Amino acid sequence: MTKPDTPPSGDTPLLEVVRVLALLDASRHSQAALAAAVDLASRRHAELVAVYVEDLDLLSCAAFPFSCEIGAQSGVTRPLTADTLEASIARQLQRVNQALALAVAGRDLRHRLEVSRGPVVGEALAKAGAGDVLVLGKTGTTERWGTRLGSTSRRLILEAPCTVLLWDERHPFRRGPLRMLSQAQSNGERAIPDWLTALFDGPSPLPVRHARELEKQLTRADTGGLLLHRTELEQLLDEDPELLANVPLPIVVVA
Repeated sequence: MTKPDTPPSGDTPLLEVVRVLALLDASRHSQAALAAAVDLASRRHAELVAVYVEDLDLLSCAAFPFSCEIGAQSGVTRPLTADTLEASIARQLQRVNQALALAVAGRDLRHRLEVSRGPVVGEALAKAGAGDVLVLGKTGTTERWGTRLGSTSRRLILEAPCTVLLWDERHPFRRGPLRMLSQAQSNGERAIPDWLTALFDGPSPLPVRHARELEKQLTRADTGGLLLHRTELEQLLDEDPELLANVPLPIVVVA
């Protein structure tokens, strides 16, 4: 097993990533997030854990006699039964397995796929530890309805016990500065966890306080990312629930 980077003698030890968790659902955004997770885990010599949750809430819905599914493009309705839903889940799991195998091909990377059944958010939170990094796609399975931030992603970034990296498949990633609100830096909060230097350059303070100002400044941003402390994120989302969906950059959320 390759050992993590060792700091020079006398230096403060680096804050190492324990594991990189990627929550997968076979969507385009999920697969883009998986590629980012593989890259991060490789750079930090961390274990990659791909997480696939068979949604118990969805399975419960199939028990109702009036349940049906509607084609996203055709609009055609079909009865939703436990058998058809189980078959759909099995197909999705197969696609997840294929995506993981393709993403790690040719890399010397410790990795595994964890499959569980239950509420998606609860299962994901139960698997995450304080030293992990949870990598998510922005919209996940709701991507067919537009660019709105998925409800699963929203809950996880606000409730996860670890750092969350929210990836956006719509915009090709280009290395650059990691922007942060200037008041966080002035309050002496740590600007960038050490492991983030694998993905971004140095910090770039933004002199903004409100969601509208932040969105305006980042509308045309095409390099780097945005770092937010969870308390900042909660305040910004109170002002504009769609803020994160409208920021065209990867977003790092820390405690």
